[in-house]
Amino acid sequence: MPRRNNGARLRFLEKRGCFYIVWTKQGRSYERSTGTANRREAEIALSDYLRQQPGNSAPRDPSEILVTSVLDDYASDHGGDVMDPTRLAGAVLRLTDYFEGKSVQDVTKQTCRGYGRHRDRAAGTVRRELTVLRAAINHAHREGRLTRPVTVDLPEAPPPRTRWLRRDEAAALLSAALHEPRVRLHLPLFILIGLYTGQRKEAILSLRWPMVDLHNGLIDFRVPGRRETKKKRSHTQIPPILLSHLRRARKRGSDLGHVVNENGLAIKDIKRSFKTATATAKLVEVTPHTLRHTCATWLMQAGVKKWEVAGFLAMSMDTLERVYGHHHPDHYSEAANAFSRRPRNVRAT
Repeated sequence: MPRRNNGARLRFLEKRGCFYIVWTKQGRSYERSTGTANRREAEIALSDYLRQQPGNSAPRDPSEILVTSVLDDYASDHGGDVMDPTRLAGAVLRLTDYFEGKSVQDVTKQTCRGYGRHRDRAAGTVRRELTVLRAAINHAHREGRLTRPVTVDLPEAPPPRTRWLRRDEAAALLSAALHEPRVRLHLPLFILIGLYTGQRKEAILSLRWPMVDLHNGLIDFRVPGRRETKKKRSHTQIPPILLSHLRRARKRGSDLGHVVNENGLAIKDIKRSFKTATATAKLVEVTPHTLRHTCATWLMQAGVKKWEVAGFLAMSMDTLERVYGHHHPDHYSEAANAFSRRPRNVRAT
């Protein structure tokens, strides 16, 4: 039986001490030396070889495209549009480290699970990184670079984190931030905005004063010109409890500057100072995203209409019900109260 046609790929030949480009066509095997034992240099040689082939602008079989190529294309095309470019770059680097030299066809259930073992990190982290690989492959297919996508096997999604702060815990966190001289002007404001708007860390850190209407009490976290992603940002009223803090902060800020800033400069990440404050306040498993959980939980506990909570947080009703629904006083209340009602008399037949 003739051998199946396979696209060009790299193979290290021990006896010759270097990488070869190997492929099968019409049942015959072919090889071409890259002249190097360095994998990265060999990948460049393979990419050059593929570009020189007739019809290289047409969609190609997954066996003919390297994983590193689709990852690079995806990062180049989408790096400026994602919420966290640094996280995307980190995921691409880690995926490249494992899938280097492999074609898209080599992305199988076995190699995806092998990646999880290679990373030796929490299932949620591995899933998030493999999701980047899936997005890159789907992007290559949509752009006409791949004849077909391949399935990326993902670990099961971990249960959502639902840690939220009680009022006394929130007060302790604010106190810890206020008593740290280096961050006392920006970290407490970050915490307050997180608690009373429920927006994500990136949305708060990218907020500028032109996006805040203190006169009409409105705040718009949507960045002009930025493509909207699944992680939507809200345009909503400023809670009165937050408005006074923003007015005081505005006196220290510039017309176009960031609301949360350090000496007038934008803050790239607040993770380290936030972690220090949580340690001082003796709070465990609390991250900046806990502020969003807290805001949603407090609103639900207060009995605010669910559609209003979803709109305020720019969150889908499905997510609100699934993650926070049990905090609402109306949650299954009709079912629970049914036992207090007098049953109707039913005539026996």
